Amino acid sequence: MTTTSTKKLTFDQWQALPETKQRCEVVDGVLLMPPGPMGEHPWIADEILLSLRPFVRDNGLGIALSAPYDVLIQREPLRVRQPDVLVVNAELTGITRPSDLVGRPFLERPPLLVVEVLSPSNTRRDITQRLADYRSIGVPECWLADFPTRTIEVLRLTPEAATTIATYTMGQTLQSQILPGFALPIANIFGPLLK
Repeated sequence: MTTTSTKKLTFDQWQALPETKQRCEVVDGVLLMPPGPMGEHPWIADEILLSLRPFVRDNGLGIALSAPYDVLIQREPLRVRQPDVLVVNAELTGITRPSDLVGRPFLERPPLLVVEVLSPSNTRRDITQRLADYRSIGVPECWLADFPTRTIEVLRLTPEAATTIATYTMGQTLQSQILPGFALPIANIFGPLLK
């Protein structure tokens, strides 16, 4: 990720920034703007989103969104993440339909689920920090989608640890503990990229 400035942003300064469609995060007050992802990255995120969206809506769980949408981790020092895909938790936020998002520039309550599509530039340290941030606000589950290995790792997040529940490969169907009844064939996500 590219650091755009060494000046540390406060919460109020961050809120005063102009709206951007570019992905950016804030880690300990430092604004980070990564280069654009490889072509497979948005495809994978979109396919996961398209699979989640009707299930989440039909079961009254909230709303499934894709990046860029800010998730506030902490105000001081400022930390903001933008998961590739997230499920806004209706129970915690009251957000149950798209119109509930109007006028909400960021999410202050923990998502029900976050999905990170791994990029070649992601280091283990970066992923560990992201998981720690999600754990710190009470996100219960995270999926890590990895194109080179054609896998999606499902992790249970608690304040103490991120624990792998299962790693799903081509030919398998992802199951989620927080989304009972949801099934995602891994081949549906990675298969079209291999033809």
